Amino acid sequence: MSRNTPPSPEQPRPRTKPAEVRLEELMAAAESLFLSQGVEATTISEIVARAEVAKGTFYHYFDSKNDMLAALGQRYTRHFLERLEQALDACAEDDWVGRISSWIRTSVQAYLDSYRLHDIVYPSHHHHDRGNPEKSAILEQLLGILEGGQHAGSWQLAQPGVMASLIYAGVHGATDDVIAAGEADGRVLAEAIVQACLRMLGVEQR
Repeated sequence: MSRNTPPSPEQPRPRTKPAEVRLEELMAAAESLFLSQGVEATTISEIVARAEVAKGTFYHYFDSKNDMLAALGQRYTRHFLERLEQALDACAEDDWVGRISSWIRTSVQAYLDSYRLHDIVYPSHHHHDRGNPEKSAILEQLLGILEGGQHAGSWQLAQPGVMASLIYAGVHGATDDVIAAGEADGRVLAEAIVQACLRMLGVEQR
């Protein structure tokens, strides 16, 4: 009687990663290399090797390293805004003083946590760029808080847009000073900015 050899189990087929996952891995690899050795010293070959993809995959998404750098800038701002949104979501919807205070505290800490990447993707961030969509997105978020508080009667502002620009510039300028001084803890700075902004808004100090 002949013996039947049992069929071998099928080998699992390699699964292609979704495009958004592959793109995120490619950008994460570039971010890591840019932070460790600088943009100029990093080659596209090193990026694709770190991401474990073919060089053609890089050029499927980007025309050049500079093109990728611009995309990393948009990704940086998106993550920054998401962190601010999470902080605002933890506040009561009608607590406008709490929301502006949380926005400031989170902005300071997020900037301290990520300023090295910020300076890579926005090397000219100290120059006046009136067409900067990333800065505009953060200012729009801040303006929404100020206008919400205005409508709720938490403060009265003649020009909420001007106040948004003042708070934005104050947060980033003061945090830059802390970074330049070599300090890592932004809690004292954040509270000082919060109290200064509340005074500008004319609300009772917390």
